[in-house]
Amino acid sequence: MHVPDGFMDSPTCVVAGAAALLGVTHAARSLRAERPDDDRVPMAALVATFVFAAQMVNFPVADGTSGHLIGGAVAAVLVGPATAVVCLSGVLVVQSIFFADGGVTALGVNVTLMALVATVAGWIVFRGALRLLPRGRAAVPVAAAVGGLASVPVAAAAFAGLFAIGGRAHVDAGDLLVSMVEWHSLIGVGEAVITGLVVAAVMAVRPDLVHGARGPRVVEGVRA
Repeated sequence: MHVPDGFMDSPTCVVAGAAALLGVTHAARSLRAERPDDDRVPMAALVATFVFAAQMVNFPVADGTSGHLIGGAVAAVLVGPATAVVCLSGVLVVQSIFFADGGVTALGVNVTLMALVATVAGWIVFRGALRLLPRGRAAVPVAAAVGGLASVPVAAAAFAGLFAIGGRAHVDAGDLLVSMVEWHSLIGVGEAVITGLVVAAVMAVRPDLVHGARGPRVVEGVRA
């Protein structure tokens, strides 16, 4: 999903960069409302470290294709969507500058797709799934897995839309959309498994640290 330099034309990169800057700025201003307690910074640091490490590991999908965790959904469930946006943006900046994973000129595109679109989509689907599932502690990781599953093809569809507008190669927009969504739906299965397992592990030992477990459907032992 990391877009390299040269994939998008300059106007698209500039517009995506502006959108990324606005989104990250809004998220930064919303941090305190999400997690006002003292565990905000340690949890954000742990989530950012986990996402950074997990994104460096690729898993096979099919026909020689591999995928890696985006991490938007798991980060949003653990620390809240605004904090997740800031965490993933920081990860993407470090990867781009120090590891050449994603182009520097395409940094705004990558932040928009992975830190904004994937995170927000994963969070919205997670909240919707949580409302539909029976109340209980087990519902949180299941809903998180559903959010993770949905977040990847949604981000892939957003990439296809951006490429149709400002891509440097001549590719049929419909074919690109179908191909991206199909392959990334398979990658989304891996995202769902990792997301569900990680959230389940944290819920088992410290459910009070899971932002997504707070609210009207809070289970016993979880702070609202």
